[in-house]
Amino acid sequence: MTIERKRIEGHPDLVKDMRTGAIINTNYDAYATAKKRAASAQAQRDEIRNTTRQINNLKCEMHEIKSLLTQLVSKQ
Repeated sequence: MTIERKRIEGHPDLVKDMRTGAIINTNYDAYATAKKRAASAQAQRDEIRNTTRQINNLKCEMHEIKSLLTQLVSKQ
């Protein structure tokens, strides 16, 4: 079984699989770069999410401290 592919005019890195109609990028370096970019973006989103959680935890702790101080002051 042979795979028939045709180059796409004007796009040297793209071919069309004639059996499935799929457009295939044959430039591995561009693919690897895109994967790295996606992984980097995901890591950045994860870092932002973790930082937001830490900030929210600090807010909760500050609220607890404030409540405890208010209780202490009101008892005196």
